[in-house]
Amino acid sequence: MRQARALWPLLGAAAGLAALVLAERRWPRRAAPPDARRTVTNLALGVASLAVVALAEQPLSARLAGRVVARRQGLVQALPLSPWQRDLAAILLLDYATYHWHVATHRVPLLWRLHRVHHSDRAMDWTTALRFHALDMALSVPLRLAEVRLIGASPRALSFYGAWFFANVAFHHADLKLGFDRSLAWFMTTPGMHDIHHRAEARALDSNYSSGISLWDRLHGTFNDHRPDVGMGVAGLEDEGLVSLLVMPALDRGGGGI
Repeated sequence: MRQARALWPLLGAAAGLAALVLAERRWPRRAAPPDARRTVTNLALGVASLAVVALAEQPLSARLAGRVVARRQGLVQALPLSPWQRDLAAILLLDYATYHWHVATHRVPLLWRLHRVHHSDRAMDWTTALRFHALDMALSVPLRLAEVRLIGASPRALSFYGAWFFANVAFHHADLKLGFDRSLAWFMTTPGMHDIHHRAEARALDSNYSSGISLWDRLHGTFNDHRPDVGMGVAGLEDEGLVSLLVMPALDRGGGGI
């Protein structure tokens, strides 16, 4: 019975992804022809990145979160709230921290060298959500641990935020045209909002950093609703395949950040 319950999250994730893929085909934002090479490249990068998350970030952060709650450490653990209210506060703060980390990956040269692998994609669909260099994920592990300790996130809050975060990332990278996209963007990051962030133009690239709640962009003046008439990707940076993407952080090949 315990093993069966453990399968439910995986089955739910698979069903959600299948629904997203079908929605992309039913309501595509672009009429781009399928590119098997690009898809395989994105999936291969995704396997390596998810391995870092599964083998390092998740076990280390979950262990730390357990200690944080047991010792009542961190900001939310000091608040006079119920456990569920503290979890909600922790989820909001984790999402806010993710916004600032995303900004840093664009503005700190070393972090941008890694993050531009993600932005070098000349198209965008749900597989772009997997297109991260494994070192990009590895560098975020110490940050996640610091967030858990400072915020005081419980294992339950961390687990909920992780599932919600990955679902949001897949959703807002989807090649999906929604009639209510602008309305939904008042509350959360949408495909139309994130489409702007992936355009090969400096102003667009330096906007719409939110990965979950869109309030953070509006709060910090980085929200952008103007879609430039340029393609996806990074100006001056060409995607030449999996091997070139793996070595891209070590090479100065153009494609500067903000």
